[in-house]
Amino acid sequence: MVNRQHFTALIEPHLSPLYHQAWRLCGNKADAEDLIQDLLIKLYPRMDEMAGIDKLRPWLARILYRQFIDFKRRQARSPLYLAVDNSTEDSDQPLDEQACSGPDPAQSLELSIDQQHLLQAVNQLSDEHRLVLTLHDMEGYSLPELSEIIDCPLGTLKSRLHRARAKLRTALNRE
Repeated sequence: MVNRQHFTALIEPHLSPLYHQAWRLCGNKADAEDLIQDLLIKLYPRMDEMAGIDKLRPWLARILYRQFIDFKRRQARSPLYLAVDNSTEDSDQPLDEQACSGPDPAQSLELSIDQQHLLQAVNQLSDEHRLVLTLHDMEGYSLPELSEIIDCPLGTLKSRLHRARAKLRTALNRE
């Protein structure tokens, strides 16, 4: 029981950002939840190692990213493809939440449409561009942290981020 409480204390402050990252990587709630569950199962035996890490959030993000890569490889090898309906009105999806302070329905509708356009534009980006853009601009990781998480040179990340923003800007201007 003590191990469980210790593990919860280590992971709980990082669980919400990890879920948001998983959801952005996977694009749907079910896969994101599966990814987080698999991550937690792998991390539980590594509690002692986690306790000794100074910057736990980037370390966890790196492990989640590697877990996602493995997940995508398993999916690519799997002959079974399930249809997933991502059009549900489920408010558990992080990007569906509205930060509207006024009760004006017109503003709410406009914000919802803007969010849909942004989400569609982000989903049109390549995997590497979407990853860098979401981790840096949406999750708030610094470029040196991203370099460690993705195991990619800093210069490459800077150019990917620049290109991702340019492609996003172009996609949003077309709509």
